[in-house]
Amino acid sequence: MIPIRDHNPSGRTPFVTYGLMALNIGIFLSYFPGLSSDPRALMAFYYDWAMVPALVTAEGTYSTLITSTFLHGGWMHLAGNMLFLWIFGDNMEEEFGHIGYLLFYLACGLAASGAQLVSAPLSQVPTVGASGAIAGVMGGYLLLFPKAKIDIFIFLVFIIRIISVPAWIMLGLWFIFQLFGGAGSSADDGGVAYWAHAGGFVAGLALTLPLFLRRGGPAYWDRTEGHPPHPEAKYKLSRTNIPKVTRK
Repeated sequence: MIPIRDHNPSGRTPFVTYGLMALNIGIFLSYFPGLSSDPRALMAFYYDWAMVPALVTAEGTYSTLITSTFLHGGWMHLAGNMLFLWIFGDNMEEEFGHIGYLLFYLACGLAASGAQLVSAPLSQVPTVGASGAIAGVMGGYLLLFPKAKIDIFIFLVFIIRIISVPAWIMLGLWFIFQLFGGAGSSADDGGVAYWAHAGGFVAGLALTLPLFLRRGGPAYWDRTEGHPPHPEAKYKLSRTNIPKVTRK
């Protein structure tokens, strides 16, 4: 279940979202292509800049709670995170304003790293990725636009579909998966930092709550019925230029 776009157009250019995407991509390109062929050097780099709970606990490397959110473990890790940020970031930036959104994003990233640290304070597995901060963006999006349409790509063996679902279904299921994943895994196993995702998501909800209340709280939902407060974007498949070949 992969989101590919929403139907929630932004009324202003999301400069901060684009800047965050460029920064994440630029940092990744500055180290990963050169170190990916040398696992020992790559791990040494992560131990310097990623969030390693055991080092934070023992040595107080607190700066890594932020620096880790700008690192990624591979091309697909980076691509997936940037896709989610591109889909959900512009609307949250419009609601918070450029500076407010940047502070919101960094606070969610810090909360996500903190949640992963609390879940396994002695783990020696480096935590990297912007997904915790982006989870906060998703949590805030869910609160403000629960019925915004999200187009998702579904691939189940021979079933390939693109369908539109309300944001609350897609984001709610995603959050539930993080909770189940966190409960069923160990931080020492590596892999997905489920508790960072869950912590960032909850932080995003909490940090968006004051904005939601200023909009009127439940009354805002009554006015918009949970949809974005503007016309939704319409998409249609473009016609192909490839000519049809008929059987003679």
